Amino acid sequence: MRRETFFAKAGDVPHVWRHVDADGQPLGRLAVEVATVLMGKHRPEYTPHVDTGDFVIVTNASKVALTGNKADQRLKMRYTEYPGGLKTETYGSVRQRRPEKLIEDAVRRMLPKNRLSRHMMKKLKVYPGAEHPHSGVTVVPL
Repeated sequence: MRRETFFAKAGDVPHVWRHVDADGQPLGRLAVEVATVLMGKHRPEYTPHVDTGDFVIVTNASKVALTGNKADQRLKMRYTEYPGGLKTETYGSVRQRRPEKLIEDAVRRMLPKNRLSRHMMKKLKVYPGAEHPHSGVTVVPL
């Protein structure tokens, strides 16, 4: 029996499309599941320097659960690159205005901080409603 460490190559691992319904799920727990699948850590052939993850479709992003008073108290900040341009708004208002942004930011912060994370984020598709335009591909529930 040969004992060698397996390293996946870029084209070796097929990427599967997976679907997650965010209705009623806590934001952090949902983001952990999605980030794990995007990185490919759910696969036995996971290799840190190769994109072995799957595509993930998240629907019902507007119905994601924020526990406690986070909808009113937790602030999302962004900087406009102008002096005095720090913009803040609550998670509740972001969820009403652009719900997919909450999930995208939570997942992005759980991915590795390198160039490969950009490729992983391109495989994340988040939609505020129950419908998604990826009906032509075979989707596996997560």
